Amino acid sequence: MEYLIIDGYNIINAWRDIFKPGLDTLEDSREKLLNILSNFQGFRKINVIVVFDAHQVKGSQEKVDFFDNIQVVFTKENETADYYIERLVYNLGRNRENVVRVVTLDYLEQTTVLNSGGVRVTPKELRAEIEKHTRILRSSERNKRYLKLNTLDSNLDTDTIEKLEKLRRGK
Repeated sequence: MEYLIIDGYNIINAWRDIFKPGLDTLEDSREKLLNILSNFQGFRKINVIVVFDAHQVKGSQEKVDFFDNIQVVFTKENETADYYIERLVYNLGRNRENVVRVVTLDYLEQTTVLNSGGVRVTPKELRAEIEKHTRILRSSERNKRYLKLNTLDSNLDTDTIEKLEKLRRGK
């Protein structure tokens, strides 16, 4: 199994051209990020887990939701996303068949991930990967439309298509 674990607020803060702090609400930024990751997850078919800090929110309990096929975690009070991610990487990394990649800019977190058997990915590297897959998908969709435009039935009038269909059915 391949897992991509993402420190959500770390990405929001790193991709300043996509997320506009002060203009976008935190909720809007989270939703925009989850939409981007959902499209990526759908293309790559990997397990994506996004972790958001709630450690400074009084009385907050750990909450796990799903957005499309993405697992979304809000940490509990006094628990940072980094700590949650470290624990998750350790647990997932015990199974040697799992590939665990963690997206964060935090150097200490990257070191901990590497020591736990995970692979670190910077927000810049993730963005490049997402953009690459987006280009591939768009190219594939254009090719499908082009092929559809160049099929035999797309170049024949309706009357001819009906006559060919009658011949095919033996009428």
